[in-house]
Amino acid sequence: MYEAYWNLKSRPFENTYSEASYYPSESAQAALLKLRYAVENRRGAAILAGACGLGKSLLARTLLMQLPDTFSPKAHLVFPKLPSDCLIPYLLLNLGRGEKSSDTGSNPSENIWHLQQFLSENTRAGHHAVIVVDDAHLLSDHASLETLRLLTNFETDGKLDLTLVLVGQTAIIPAVERFPSLESRIGVKSLMRCFTPDETAAYVTHRLRVAGSEEEIFVPEGLQRLFEITRGNPREINRLCDLALLIGYAEEIRVIDAAQVESIHDELVTVVPE
Repeated sequence: MYEAYWNLKSRPFENTYSEASYYPSESAQAALLKLRYAVENRRGAAILAGACGLGKSLLARTLLMQLPDTFSPKAHLVFPKLPSDCLIPYLLLNLGRGEKSSDTGSNPSENIWHLQQFLSENTRAGHHAVIVVDDAHLLSDHASLETLRLLTNFETDGKLDLTLVLVGQTAIIPAVERFPSLESRIGVKSLMRCFTPDETAAYVTHRLRVAGSEEEIFVPEGLQRLFEITRGNPREINRLCDLALLIGYAEEIRVIDAAQVESIHDELVTVVPE
């Protein structure tokens, strides 16, 4: 709607994933380094944790994109809120090995056998599977965590067949710590944090440049107020910046300053029912 007005090729603050949209903040880069260490050294599992809106899923996708081709197949499970006996069939489907029929999962032992055989052949072919489980904090029940732990038992010729990457809110860390048999398999634990003021400004500039902007749209005072309001949370930054660009277009404003950022936040983000 507003792209032409701001001379943009695309909407810069979408929450959907694109490789170019990744911003290498200090926290993100440190977490990415830890996760790559765990995967490339064939550790059984790793944890990526953080509050809502910090870009954990984007970082997980960036990890999968950056890994060498020998680390395959790569599965990203984005709906783990399933009964424990449905997790293996869901994983098989994501690996392209499941049956897309109504009786998928009717024989748990057969599903596990197929998964084990596939992973074993994959390892012998010189590959290593990587399985990312998003929103893993939803798997707080014992049965689901036990199912995931058992996946880390699969090995072939002395090599683990897969690395499990659990991505979720910070509740995943104490949940796993209460389950020692899984916690002992965790190679690294990474915690994502909010942006600093400088990172917030650099993030906004990065997103605008990726979208084709060659001009200053948010003045420094506006970026500072943006950080103060959002506390450096990327999802909140995206929402407020997107609204600011929309209102700026509607009101024919050429730059966005602190007063406009605050006004847009007060009027459109913090609406309270009467």
